[in-house]
Formats: sequence, structure tokens, C-alpha cells
Amino acid sequence: MYAMMKSMARLCAFVSLFFIAMTAAAQPVSVDYKPYKLLTAGRQITIKSTKAIKQVMLWTTGGDRVVEQKEINNSNFVVNIPVNQRSFFLMIGLSDGKIYTEKIGLQ
Repeated sequence: MYAMMKSMARLCAFVSLFFIAMTAAAQPVSVDYKPYKLLTAGRQITIKSTKAIKQVMLWTTGGDRVVEQKEINNSNFVVNIPVNQRSFFLMIGLSDGKIYTEKIGLQ
């Protein structure tokens, strides 16, 4: 009798945990869609966007601003990097007001 009650208690605990896990709210899945593509060739970066590019800024990983271009208003932008570094932070502002940042590396 005691063994049967112990088994029932385990079964109830398992079922309770199962339902708690199934009904718990999970964080929504975020799709990291970027409406632009980056192409690199040597020290040149080309940005092609599905929306108009409003501004572009580029920093070295040490924090030195290398490029700042505003009022681009075009879906394509090409920039030549004037410093000899391999890693940068890039900020792209689009015409819809969204701003995207990422770390990029060059060969």
C-alpha cells in the first residue's frame, strides 16, 4: 500500500511539473532580420539596403571614429576605410528610423 502511494505521489509530481512547464510563458523568439547586406573588398565596405540609408558611422574597436556620413538617402553606400585596422563597429541608420549596429572584421 505504501509503495502504491509513493508511486502515485511521484506520478502526481511529474504530471504537475509537466503542466507547469507546458503553460509557462516562454520568451518570444526574435528573428534578427537585417534589411541590409555588407560586402567587403580589401579596405572598402559596400552596404546594400532594401530601405534608404540615412547615416553610417564606423569606429575602431579602440573607440576612434573613422567614418561619419549623414544624409545619404540612398539604398547603396560605399566607404573606403582610411585606417589600417581589422575590427570595427558599424552603425547604420535607415530612413524608417531604425538603427543597426554590429562588429565587423576585415581580412
